[in-house]
Amino acid sequence: HVQLVESGGGLVQPGGSLRLSCAASGNIFSMRTMGWYRQTPGKQRELVASINSGGSTNSADSLKGRFTIARSNAKNTVYLQMNSLTPENTAVYYCNLVDVYGNYWGKGTLVTVSS
Repeated sequence: HVQLVESGGGLVQPGGSLRLSCAASGNIFSMRTMGWYRQTPGKQRELVASINSGGSTNSADSLKGRFTIARSNAKNTVYLQMNSLTPENTAVYYCNLVDVYGNYWGKGTLVTVSS
């Protein structure tokens, strides 16, 4: 069983930055992809960025240049650095891990961008 615990969400002013963290624990296969998705009311969950065990990344085109994903394999942790935030980035951000055993989700962390 895999557990994902997100942290780092909160309230930030437009133009500000936040860093989200997601720590994975449990029976984690070495070959895995971890990532971040986000969801707003009435919309489908969408990919923000992902990174595989080799370090290759994938991210939403609209967020490239402002959002950066990174990981620590030793800590089983993935990070999302979010810069130049706008109110449109307000959402619940979910951590995701995919390996040969399954597809796992964290409970989500709320990011609110508002003045």
